[in-house]
Amino acid sequence: MNTYYVVIFTSQRTENDSKGYASMSDKMEELARLQPGFISVESARDHEGHGITVSYWESLEAIQKWKANTAHQVAQQKGKETWYSNYNVQICKIVREYSFKGND
Repeated sequence: MNTYYVVIFTSQRTENDSKGYASMSDKMEELARLQPGFISVESARDHEGHGITVSYWESLEAIQKWKANTAHQVAQQKGKETWYSNYNVQICKIVREYSFKGND
């Protein structure tokens, strides 16, 4: 794969409205998958509410368009008001990758 970009979103959840959060999270993942330039997404959260979501994109322009998506902006605002006590976003450029798959 050529150069691509990664958005690393780390967060600490509050205890507020977890049913609404799960529904919105599912909707945002579905919507992100439809965005031009989207490659993939991975996410995990521990029992204390610490989470990480890593999304992969073809370009910085694709990331910017996703950030500006109206439905995504609504989710971002709800996150600030209700679902997160804090979060951090990092955008990285991947210039090389390699992996080990073991005994496939």
